[in-house]
Amino acid sequence: MTSVATFARSSVGKKVFVAITGLMLFSFVIIHLIGNLTLFIPDGGEAFNHYAHFLESLLHGWLIYIFEAGLIAAFLVHMIYAITVALIDKNKARPQKYAMVRNAGGKSRKSLASRSMIITGPIIIIFVVLHVNMFKFTDHPMVSYDGGHEIKDIYTVVDQAFANPAIVAAYVVVMFLLGMHLWHGVWSSFQSLGWNSDRHITCLTRLSWAAGFVLGLGFLVLPIFMYFTSPGGH
Repeated sequence: MTSVATFARSSVGKKVFVAITGLMLFSFVIIHLIGNLTLFIPDGGEAFNHYAHFLESLLHGWLIYIFEAGLIAAFLVHMIYAITVALIDKNKARPQKYAMVRNAGGKSRKSLASRSMIITGPIIIIFVVLHVNMFKFTDHPMVSYDGGHEIKDIYTVVDQAFANPAIVAAYVVVMFLLGMHLWHGVWSSFQSLGWNSDRHITCLTRLSWAAGFVLGLGFLVLPIFMYFTSPGGH
């Protein structure tokens, strides 16, 4: 236990924890996007509502609470350790800043995405809080399909939210930043876990770029699609 605690307090240990929790959150983002793709189905939100109800009813609702607790824990660890590494450990290791920022070459991948992590991270944190409050902690109308049991009509809440062009615009901007954050975050996780060998570096670089691009674009298109095609939209 002592060795684990010592490792967790070390600079390398913090980076490993950031990497592991980052990949956990990355996996959640993938699953979340796959589920949200049901919004593209032109059925008035039935598939999306059934998907949401399925998640909320697993193990009589307990599974979603367990999953959310784990997700919150991973999010907090990732946030705290990432900020610690970025603002404290790096300043201790290099109190004198470089006069010029550039790509160091080799395995270094300094880019706009990497240099903006300390900015995109807090923006995403604020966004997540507002996003959860907007769609989870709100009054949901009820709906039934084919004479079945009533379930939450979360689709209507989403539809009404994305009928507001200001909300759509805000989501587009934040999803662009999320794509940038994932681009460097996935690469940094590979690096912290020691997976970026010379043999795999090209593949992992392309994979991290593709992850940020595909996921960022996927979430970015959804609010635009809802705004222009849903009954409550444009």
